Amino acid sequence: MNLFARELDLPIHDLRECWEVIEGGTTRDVDLFSANGQGFVQLAGVGFDAQIIEETSWERKKKYGPLSYVISALSVAGKAQPLLRVIPESGDVVEGAFALIGNGGLYGPAYKVFRRASNTDGLLDVIVFEKQGLIDIIRYLSGIGLGKVEKMKGVTYLQTRSLRVECEEAVPVEVDGELAGTTPVDFLPMEKCLRVFAPPPGASV
Repeated sequence: MNLFARELDLPIHDLRECWEVIEGGTTRDVDLFSANGQGFVQLAGVGFDAQIIEETSWERKKKYGPLSYVISALSVAGKAQPLLRVIPESGDVVEGAFALIGNGGLYGPAYKVFRRASNTDGLLDVIVFEKQGLIDIIRYLSGIGLGKVEKMKGVTYLQTRSLRVECEEAVPVEVDGELAGTTPVDFLPMEKCLRVFAPPPGASV
């Protein structure tokens, strides 16, 4: 979905326009975070979405394409859910079945999930979901589609500079769509930013 490119308002399907952005010379410094030492720029997840990635084999992708993720999601939603302990910098513990972590606002198929997020504010936006049954997932998706997920019952939205997620069992972690180990996991700001060529904020390309 080229989420990071969309986050920066880069042209998605036109390499010539992308080259014009580079020639324009405008750059932005974007925050970087790490999950147990593995850097990421856009998003991360602990639990449900990482489990989907873990269950979606290359063979299934070749056979079913994007539908393969839906098949995996149905499988994961039918399993016993873990109990995560999400510990932000404040120390206030939030418990839930899975957590999504955003440096930018976009997630999944280009949905604005993290509505307060900025990739230049030094903060992670974290959404903790209490349950992951099929009915719950459908309800959360409807909230995301309506732009109201953070106001839903069983959902906690917070911002923090660092984060630790623990669980009594090993729960998979993903960063920018790639598996990155299991819990426990520490999300920490990296010392340096990523400098990228991009249009000025609000500019049309």
